[in-house]
Amino acid sequence: MKNLKISGLLFAALFVTGCADKGSTDSASKETTPPPAAQTEESHADAHSHGTGPNGGVVFDLGKYHAEFTVDHPRHECTILFLGADEKSPAPVAAKELTLSIKETKTAEGKVVPAMTVKMVPQDPTDGKAAKFVGTDPGIGNVADFAGTVLGEIDGKPSQGEFQE
Repeated sequence: MKNLKISGLLFAALFVTGCADKGSTDSASKETTPPPAAQTEESHADAHSHGTGPNGGVVFDLGKYHAEFTVDHPRHECTILFLGADEKSPAPVAAKELTLSIKETKTAEGKVVPAMTVKMVPQDPTDGKAAKFVGTDPGIGNVADFAGTVLGEIDGKPSQGEFQE
């Protein structure tokens, strides 16, 4: 009889616990409310949307720096320009080259522009520093909105940034 009472109590405890988890309104609200970390990341991303740069390109964060991405379609050329804190004036950095990885995209007419990797080299360096880095690729001749990643060692530190036109 004693074993029957213990078994009954265990069964009742498991049954109540199981029902509470399945029917809890707290678990439903947890599923629909994003965690504070996700809200913080979204706010952080919004705070770093820089808009249009001094040359009409998109400004983005590249490591601890601000940079502007611009495209010259007829010349099949793109430029990364490092900017000062005002996001308007050039700010030279020490870098031997940058690697630009552009994602696959489409033109307005629907033509697929394949992904490309472009070596960006400094222009008019002074004392090992340059503000402007230029690279060419036939794919840049396509009029499309480009997005991608820039990687490089800048001022002796690995740096990365993402841009989207």
